[in-house]
Amino acid sequence: MKKFWILFSLFILPLVFYIFLSKGIYKYANLPILTENVQNVNQFSKESKTATFTENLTVLCFLGNELNTAKGSMFNLNQTIYKRYYQKPYFQIVAIVPKESKEAYQEAIAELSAFTDISKWNFIYTDKTNINILFNSLKTPFSLNAALYSENAYIVDMELRLRGRKDDEDTKDGKLYGYNMKSVATLKNKMKDDIDIIYYQLKKSAEKEKRRKREI
Repeated sequence: MKKFWILFSLFILPLVFYIFLSKGIYKYANLPILTENVQNVNQFSKESKTATFTENLTVLCFLGNELNTAKGSMFNLNQTIYKRYYQKPYFQIVAIVPKESKEAYQEAIAELSAFTDISKWNFIYTDKTNINILFNSLKTPFSLNAALYSENAYIVDMELRLRGRKDDEDTKDGKLYGYNMKSVATLKNKMKDDIDIIYYQLKKSAEKEKRRKREI
């Protein structure tokens, strides 16, 4: 028995500690960059002038012109992601909608605003060409459907970079470009965690900058 505890303390305990530590390091590791130079949204319409990517941490979605398809995605994103982060600095959701569907979306937006401060929701109405330019600049393996809708939401940082995962257990090559808005579990267990990582990194960067200024 004595030999067992000696072996346990020498080999097993350090291994368990390493595994625990590595999981903690992974959780707060910098979220991978999957695409650089994403097209900035601020040139597509009058509404988008204040919805620039370069000053915000953006959750980007393409809602398309079939409201019945998009409505569930909107409300999942609102309940699971938006309500958690809308009071944090930099955060915004940018929803891209074909300009011919602007009137159709007004009722759904009114429903959102009934119980939520939607000031950090930015609805951008633009034409098919602009929508495709923006979506294609993400350089994902996905496509918009005929209604210009994507079931995924995307994280774009202040430096016009698409953020995601390179070791996701549920994708074929490990790369997670977008987060399925139809799945509350995906939004809650993956997108939320990944946004938390970015905010953690922003906090650490701010602390580092404060220390640098004090040393000057």
